[in-house]
Parts: sequence; C-alpha cells; structure tokens
Amino acid sequence: MPALPRSPQKQERALPSSEAAIETVLRTQQEAWNRHDLDAFMAGYWNSPDLTFFSGANERNGWLATLDRYRATYASPGHEMGKLDFSALRIEMLGTDAAFVRGSWHLTMPDGKTPHGLFTLVFRKFPEGWRIVHDHTSAAE
Repeated sequence: MPALPRSPQKQERALPSSEAAIETVLRTQQEAWNRHDLDAFMAGYWNSPDLTFFSGANERNGWLATLDRYRATYASPGHEMGKLDFSALRIEMLGTDAAFVRGSWHLTMPDGKTPHGLFTLVFRKFPEGWRIVHDHTSAAE
C-alpha cells in the first residue's frame, strides 16, 4: 500500500522552523569566526571522517582535516581570520532531514583585503541538530 502524502499544512509549518535552525547554525558560525573561536565555528560541521570539504582544486575528507585546513589558512602564524559575513543565503529543504544551502561569504582582513566568494552546503539533521556534511567553497579571483 503506498504511503499517504503529508498534508501541505504540516510541511509548511515544519520547513520554516528547519530553515531557521539551519540559518542559526550559519549565524552562530559567523559569530564564532568573528570572535576568532575556530573550535566553536567547527561545531556547525558534522564531526565525522565522512564530512567532505571542497575548496579550489582540493578535497578534504573528515572533520579533523577540515579543521586543520582552517587552522593552516586562517589561524597559523602570519595568517589572520578577519571579520566574516555570510549573505544571500538560500536554503532549499530536500526533505525533513536534509537541506541544500547556497550563499556568499566575505572576509574583511586587518590589512584591508577583502577575500570573498560563494559556497554550497549540504546539511543533515542529526539528534544533536543540523550539521554541514558537505561544503564546497570558492573564492573570487
């Protein structure tokens, strides 16, 4: 017997709260970055060896490899984290426990440089909340 479709009213109520929860994860990451708290920033990612992070022509697999990349790029001697701003967020629910997110990132560095680019994220809902399971970030030339 085929499953009965969900009523549209239930879906409409569930999706905005999920979208708000996902946006909260991103805003919490932004605030953590701007406090220079990389550990709190990484809490938005799935802490798993199956996390994937694509940047430029490089692929990193796993939460620890992603943390190491952020540390080397932004928190090592001679590197600064700057002030991060996420904008143009578009959250598309793929079901009750998955979402596709697109947006822009912009850093304002102490030296006046302003690296920026785009990102696409895949979120999954876990018992502990929404987490990024895949991140593909690009930087403008």
